[in-house]
Amino acid sequence: MTTTTSKQGQSPRVTGMRPLLGASVAALSVGGAVVGVAALSSGSDAAVAALLGGLIAAGVLVLGSVVVNVVASLLPAASLMVALLTYLLQVVVMALVFVALSGSALLATSTARTWLSAAAITVTVAWLVGQIWLATRMRIPAYDLPAEATPQGGTGGER
Repeated sequence: MTTTTSKQGQSPRVTGMRPLLGASVAALSVGGAVVGVAALSSGSDAAVAALLGGLIAAGVLVLGSVVVNVVASLLPAASLMVALLTYLLQVVVMALVFVALSGSALLATSTARTWLSAAAITVTVAWLVGQIWLATRMRIPAYDLPAEATPQGGTGGER
């Protein structure tokens, strides 16, 4: 071969943005469907509450996944610790937001509260299913070959 690369025969490192974008599309699609059902069945207050619940859940999940993806690409050894701490932070943020919203006039009726939680739950489930489905179909190598162990081009008969 006339040109050699440091890791010949290996594809470039997978970044993990495909599952993030795919999960975002799945979550927002399902969230939009929940908002539509809320608007048709319970009115505009329920639709606003469902929109708010879906956007809060999607925002928290996107932010956490971006943080974990950035850390995993920069410092892979710390990715598990950051993923666990990010999960804890996501749970705390969601709880604080819902506690703050519980006293607002937006969620004065039980119907609005029901649609807010329904949207948050369905967006979260859609996010998880989308991310798991896309991540399990990615071709991620279990390990990288060292640069010096990479075979050089040739017919195999040279010494």
